[in-house]
Amino acid sequence: MPRSLSSRPLREVVVTGVGIVSPIGIGRAAFWQSLLKGHSGVRSIQSFDTSELPLHIGGEVTNFDPKQYVRPRKSLKVMSREIQFAFAAADLAMTDARLSPGDVSPERLGVTFGADMIYCDNEELIEAYRACIVDGQFRFDRWGSDAMRQLFPLWMLKYLPNMPACHIAIAHDARGPCNSIVLGDVSSLAAVAEGARIIQRGQADCMIVGGVGARLHPTCMTMRGTQPFATWTGDPAAACRPFDADRTGPVPGEGAGAFLLESVEHAANRGAPILARVLSSASRFRAPHPTPGESARATVSAATAALQSASGNLSSIDHVNAHGASSLEHDRIEAQALQKVVGGSGVIAPKSFVGNLGAGAGAVEMAVSILALAEGLLPASINYGHPDPDCPISMVVETRPTLRRSNALVLNQARTGQSVAIVIGSAQN
Repeated sequence: MPRSLSSRPLREVVVTGVGIVSPIGIGRAAFWQSLLKGHSGVRSIQSFDTSELPLHIGGEVTNFDPKQYVRPRKSLKVMSREIQFAFAAADLAMTDARLSPGDVSPERLGVTFGADMIYCDNEELIEAYRACIVDGQFRFDRWGSDAMRQLFPLWMLKYLPNMPACHIAIAHDARGPCNSIVLGDVSSLAAVAEGARIIQRGQADCMIVGGVGARLHPTCMTMRGTQPFATWTGDPAAACRPFDADRTGPVPGEGAGAFLLESVEHAANRGAPILARVLSSASRFRAPHPTPGESARATVSAATAALQSASGNLSSIDHVNAHGASSLEHDRIEAQALQKVVGGSGVIAPKSFVGNLGAGAGAVEMAVSILALAEGLLPASINYGHPDPDCPISMVVETRPTLRRSNALVLNQARTGQSVAIVIGSAQN
């Protein structure tokens, strides 16, 4: 009789492709160069009017032309800006991995992608709102009968959070496992973890994974108006300051990151260069609690579990890729949790470059560690000049080499209490 799935050894998972759409660059090379040069992507917002909004700066993606990536071109009609980002990031990852049609059976290629609630552009609803106004008053009872006639029949398809995974799977003929994860700021890492587990269990040979998010959206910023956005009034590039004593709050951003994960056997058979290895992952939940120590438990538990699971492949942790939201409260809670788990290990906070990308944050941030392990250099975080005594961590403030056999712990936390940790290792591990 065949062995049960539980008795089979788990397959090793590697990263062979990286795709990035970010405020500091589109594509692996542009993204990496901006990291090494310390270029911030936080700037004055240009894509919409911020005069009535609580914040006027953010990590905005510039010079993005979806027509370079989206196919067929007619699909743009049912793609919001975020879905376009996700599609482009996945396309770039596949190109980076040099995975051509025929290199993997369609039934053995899957997609797992993280996303946020995708907010509608206000301009698309103007006529629908007007159709419901009678004598200067908005009539809710007319929405179903009058407003819907003003909307594009396939309007909803532009804003469903499962559509990034759907479009990516269709374009790449991925007929294997396909799923969408909507868990706020941990969505990307949760998608990477699930994709890796699918390969480990032998249910696919390759998985396109990642996430997309846009906290930088007028509707999103209005709905999240009570969130303590940064009150920074200086140079926008210096606004996002994770763990720094002078931080004034989070900075919203937008972007997407994607990876091609493969079983190590599949990658070897097609001669694909390995960028990094996915060694372990863990997910934990702790309901938000007013006591900092209680709130940190999910982070401590997830990080500890991921490190313990990867212990057979670990000699040491080269660096910790922290959530680092630049929040006055959360940075302190996370730093104290890290101090318990990894002590004096070097910490990087990629949000200092791009702001908080929501569901896209984890993938874009994890790309920093993957490329650091592949290139042998760890880019320093920016905007860290005044250590906060309540954040007892060792921030990496100068670019430095990584060890030949290096490992990194990547973390994200959601405001609703979820925490995800992933341990990745260099190709030489």
